Amino acid sequence: MRRNLHAGKRPNRGLRFEVFSEDDLEEIHLATLEILEKTGLYLADDEALEIMHGAGARIDKTRNVAKIPPYVVEDAVRSAPSKLNLAGRHPKNDFVMEGGRVGFTNFGEGVFINDPYSGEHRKTTKADVASSALIADFLSEIDVYERAVGAEDTPGETVQLHNAEAWMPNTSKHGFMGPGNGYLLHKIVDMAAAAVGGKDKLQDRPIVSFVTCPVSPLKLEKDTCEIIMEASRSGMAVNILSMAMAGGSSPVTLAGTLVDHNAEILGGIVLSQATRKGAKVVYGSSTTAMDLRFASAMVGCPECGVINAGVAQLARYYLLPSWVAGG
Repeated sequence: MRRNLHAGKRPNRGLRFEVFSEDDLEEIHLATLEILEKTGLYLADDEALEIMHGAGARIDKTRNVAKIPPYVVEDAVRSAPSKLNLAGRHPKNDFVMEGGRVGFTNFGEGVFINDPYSGEHRKTTKADVASSALIADFLSEIDVYERAVGAEDTPGETVQLHNAEAWMPNTSKHGFMGPGNGYLLHKIVDMAAAAVGGKDKLQDRPIVSFVTCPVSPLKLEKDTCEIIMEASRSGMAVNILSMAMAGGSSPVTLAGTLVDHNAEILGGIVLSQATRKGAKVVYGSSTTAMDLRFASAMVGCPECGVINAGVAQLARYYLLPSWVAGG
């Protein structure tokens, strides 16, 4: 089992980059509660709306909007686990997500590659998915594997099943992936159970976690709702990962973007906990700023690093494991 070094421990080691003070975090939290209660969250799924209603949200069925009282939000945050044990196929690669510990993963979701043998710039294939998992398995710096590329040579309706079939046998580390929708999530859980010897063993040692992204501003589309609900029921963790773009799909200011980001994540956590109390969630972020020259998302830039340092602080504020994009 891998327990990486703590970051930000004041007595002895680590770098602590605090974008916000405790008072700033409280202001972002209070603004988020106001947004969720007054503006609400769009949910494009009838079952999700029904579950939210049962949890105490007010539902506007004409607009598919759930307005969530503050006590519901705060109760959901308190019921989500603050520590996750992410099992690998080999116990030496088990990874613990808990307060202050920092780990690393590869970047994900590539659809083009420069062929390492021919030099050709081409779409990625199922074989590339398998190769990326082998590379991540070899690299000691990579703690968990995120599906790095996609099987673009397979049918779109089942591409996530092909992705899972390609990476699972090729890494002994825990894997994260977007499953596509709730139906495919169930199939991937079945595949993971077969890999470890049954569903009971998978519950004890979950080798897969799922990723889903709200649509900014303040929307959980049908596939996102399905993935959050079905991951909660399956006992697997779900990384609810906002991709808000400051100056584009969210306010241009740091605090404004993080209020929007926070509302999307906390709304998803409410849905997960209303589906199954104590369900495993990760507070995720690939939120960044918009490049005003090209109207595109900036990645690997100072703005991305600052935003996600703020996200990590918010996750610590809520005592939740976090997953953030690097600068």
